[in-house]
Amino acid sequence: MGRYIAKRVLLTIPLLATITFLTFILNNLSPFDPVEVVLHAQGVPTITEELIAETKAALGLDQPFAIRYWKWLLSCLQLDFGSSYVTGQPVWSLLGPAFLHTLKLTSVSFAAIIALSIALGVICALKEGTWTDKSVRGIAFLLTSMPSYWLAALMVWYFSVKLDWLPTSGMDAYRSYVLPVAVITVSYAGIYFRLIRSSMLSNLHEDYLVYARACGLPESRITLHLLRNSLQVAVSVFGMALPILLGSTVVVENLFAWPGLGTLSVKAVMSRDFPIIQAYVLVLASAFVLCNAVSDMLHAVLNPRLRKEL
Repeated sequence: MGRYIAKRVLLTIPLLATITFLTFILNNLSPFDPVEVVLHAQGVPTITEELIAETKAALGLDQPFAIRYWKWLLSCLQLDFGSSYVTGQPVWSLLGPAFLHTLKLTSVSFAAIIALSIALGVICALKEGTWTDKSVRGIAFLLTSMPSYWLAALMVWYFSVKLDWLPTSGMDAYRSYVLPVAVITVSYAGIYFRLIRSSMLSNLHEDYLVYARACGLPESRITLHLLRNSLQVAVSVFGMALPILLGSTVVVENLFAWPGLGTLSVKAVMSRDFPIIQAYVLVLASAFVLCNAVSDMLHAVLNPRLRKEL
């Protein structure tokens, strides 16, 4: 098992190195000159060639590409992503708090998605073909087909405007989590619970269940064995759910004025703040790679046959 974990960790290194390189060249692929973006953000009325050369030297953009990339990579390893072109603040001072706010939202949503997906998946699998199974799948299909912004607007209108139960924006109290978490959970739980249901149905007629019933094991224990074997397929999907949520909260955060990565990234794109955009892309891409590695390790822990092969 230790060899597998070490091998999996080593495989992430070239992936992360490739991600950093592709992220760094974002500046060079953009049609906008970062020097002009900085000068416009500073309110310079007249941009001259001398001023452009001076600013380029101050930002280190006059150095060769390889040197700039190496310095930027070393700085990123120390969580130093440079300074914002617009505000002049260190990128991490803006990205760090926003990342924590998004992580809070996605962590609560992630827990709700897993709990609801497992519960609905087990119920629908054990009640296959019944009215309960068909109703849950129909409602889930209807809710997941709704655009998240429209679903959010409906919830805000009903629970915040009409009933005045919940706040419409911000993150002042625990009640502020209810609406954005509900929107995210409804959008994803309807997808993941079908995976668990399908996996459980494929295991319902396996020989180990017939043998367990023949041995007189209680049905609750048999269901736990069935759920554990069914979750082996879902581990990889759930493992990637967290980074997917981190990158897909843009609409929800902007609708509910949540001060997270989604809101920060939209502002950075609108103002062409390249250092923030680079850091945002790098953090999300790294999260995808790391979560994928962790899900593979969890899969190896849950699967005894895979452990024997290591």
